[in-house]
Amino acid sequence: MNLFQNKINRIKNLKTIKPAKDFHYSALSFVVLGIFIGVGYVLQMYLIPGAEAESLVRMATGILVGGAFIASAPMWVTVIIMIIIMWISMVAFLDISYYLMALSGSIGLILSSSIQMIYQWDKVVILRMGKFKRVHGPGIHFLLPLIDRIAAFVDTRIRATDFSAEKTLTKDTVPVHVDALAFWMIWDPKQAVLEVEDYLEAVTLSAQTALRDSIGKHELSSLLSERDELGKEIQKALDAKTNPWGVTILSIEITDIIIPKELEDSMSKQAQAERERQSRVILGMAEVEIAEKFEQAAEKYKDNPVALQLRAMNMVYEGIRQNKSSLMLLPSSALDNMNLGSVMGTAALNKVENRFDENKTHDSNEVTDKENSLEGGKDD
Repeated sequence: MNLFQNKINRIKNLKTIKPAKDFHYSALSFVVLGIFIGVGYVLQMYLIPGAEAESLVRMATGILVGGAFIASAPMWVTVIIMIIIMWISMVAFLDISYYLMALSGSIGLILSSSIQMIYQWDKVVILRMGKFKRVHGPGIHFLLPLIDRIAAFVDTRIRATDFSAEKTLTKDTVPVHVDALAFWMIWDPKQAVLEVEDYLEAVTLSAQTALRDSIGKHELSSLLSERDELGKEIQKALDAKTNPWGVTILSIEITDIIIPKELEDSMSKQAQAERERQSRVILGMAEVEIAEKFEQAAEKYKDNPVALQLRAMNMVYEGIRQNKSSLMLLPSSALDNMNLGSVMGTAALNKVENRFDENKTHDSNEVTDKENSLEGGKDD
């Protein structure tokens, strides 16, 4: 027993028993059933004398309960069982004279099960005597009682299905966990229902298989940097597989890639080192450009020593101006090259000459004033 149970547990996609459905019993079906119950009540009261209203009400309640059972198990066999139970109950607890109510209720149970309301986004695959008959679109349709059955209601809208691949090895043997999202739709309901037992499960499992296969063909770096390409690759492979089923895969989107914690730390250090390398390369390129500019400037200053001296003096001035409270040290060779001594001596000589000119001008002005004052005294 334990060995058998272990074999069962190894099956990942063990099929669960799903109740079969021959049709859909909706609110419209209950409305039709209620109409037939009312018609049977009126016929029984006015055509068969002696019918009791209380007994008719109990029969109507029983028919509605039968409709509820049919809604919970929408199969033609359930309809037949409810009709048989209704007739047996009438004979056992009432009288055969209530046959009009029972007949109207039986017709109501059958016809209410035959009326099917299909929504705009649904397609219905109908089988007749076990063979494919047609695909119905939206609207109200009638099934032939006991002969037609609905194989499936197929939603033709775009669907989103999430799937994942756990602990899958990449091409460089790195275990990763990848989550993805598939957008797909059914374009041929007949193929989706008749060719595949469960198209939703088939699409999901095929997507997982395609994802694992694609992960094994790529290295981790390409998985992280080329998610769009990975999604397109999976979409192409999956669409080729599901197209014969009447299913088309619109797109595959990779939502998350989870890598081991140890690898995250090493990748972070690698990224840090890569950024450091890039910054140093950029700094070296800047140094090369600066050296080229200096070389061009040297060509300009080579034949113009005066301009070179002025540039050197300007650099000294700028350094002193920006560092007012600091001490600036210059090599003696720089001072010799700039000829600061001769320049300062020339500046001092110019300053002395300017002062001599000012004094000379002042003395000449005083002599003129004295002469003017003597001439004024003689006139008096």
